[in-house]
Amino acid sequence: MKKEVPQKKEVPHDKYFLKSLHQEIDLYDRKLAYVEKYAQFDSAEDREGAEHKLLTKRASLAETAKKLAADGVEFNRTDLPRSFRAEADTGASG
Repeated sequence: MKKEVPQKKEVPHDKYFLKSLHQEIDLYDRKLAYVEKYAQFDSAEDREGAEHKLLTKRASLAETAKKLAADGVEFNRTDLPRSFRAEADTGASG
């Protein structure tokens, strides 16, 4: 007898999931700003490594959020991370 392995439950990709993604991206934006301005590192390589790690995580979240928005998942403009609002403002005026 084989025991069936339970499948992972798929995360619903709805407006609430997108809102939490936007909040998490905004958190990473704030972490990056902190690292750039205030964090103390022993060397420039350590600083670059920390920034790269944060940027990598943020990039994957941003890619998912943009894909969901492109797929038509509704969102409130006020829920956008500050970095996304800046992109939207330049895109709308340019």
